[in-house]
Amino acid sequence: MANIFSLILVIMTTFTGIIWALDKFLWAPRRLEKAIKELNLNSSEITKEQAIAIAPQPYWVENFASVFPVIGLVLVLRSFLYEPFQIPSGSMMPTLLVGDFILVEKFTYGLKDPVFRHQLVNNKKPKHGDVVVFKYPPEPNIDFIKRVIGLPGDTVRYSDDKRLCIMKKGESNCEVVQIDDLHETEFMQQGVSLVQAQEHWGMPPHQILVNPYTPNQSSHYYPVPGKGEWVVPEGEYFVLGDNRDNSKDSRFWGFVPEANLVGKAVGIWTSFEFNEEEDSFLPSWIPVGVRLNRIGGID
Repeated sequence: MANIFSLILVIMTTFTGIIWALDKFLWAPRRLEKAIKELNLNSSEITKEQAIAIAPQPYWVENFASVFPVIGLVLVLRSFLYEPFQIPSGSMMPTLLVGDFILVEKFTYGLKDPVFRHQLVNNKKPKHGDVVVFKYPPEPNIDFIKRVIGLPGDTVRYSDDKRLCIMKKGESNCEVVQIDDLHETEFMQQGVSLVQAQEHWGMPPHQILVNPYTPNQSSHYYPVPGKGEWVVPEGEYFVLGDNRDNSKDSRFWGFVPEANLVGKAVGIWTSFEFNEEEDSFLPSWIPVGVRLNRIGGID
């Protein structure tokens, strides 16, 4: 859907831009010339009002030409600077909640063209702990958001007790990611209160959630059943959701190629609460409140 919208935006910008250019450099001079001849004046004597009265700008041309700067600005902002996204699921709780509207910085990891996503300008590389939006590798038309845990060349281990151990590229020791501030929360999953903890290791501290009654399922998946260890290939990244037992991420479907990166999530610009009661007369997509306390940066 995002790619289709980008394509539509590019087509609209191109079309309205052509109309604007034709009018400015071809049709408008012709209309002025026509007015000068009919009024028998020279170009320095005729006023704008006189020219419009004799040869007015067609209505459809005026509309398309006036829309071009607005659409062009939206295209530049959305494609190369910042793009808004809505959080649709709880896989990044407690960092991001359903109903959060975030701002993604598009130029952090380089500039790509808005349709075919070819790299135009290289910039920084993702760091451990970055919250990134990317094209979901199995279905690139879908945008996902997760936290970068493993960089190219890293070895990532996720043990049965749900502890991370990361061995950086070129190092021989696997360093266990430290966890503290464990406590139960109001977040529920399958009737169970989730446990929240603070995780920190070579990255800004961030909060995670785990279900104490759910076994670690990821060790039964990709790449070696029962091992829970991944070596990140060059040019790719290992990502996890902060809600560890409710996130389908690199543990299950593999790595994120650098070409799939959309940008870095940098802030929450608004946040809505939705009615989750099944017997409510209100549709689930209608906001019932605004969480102003969530507006701000993303850890």
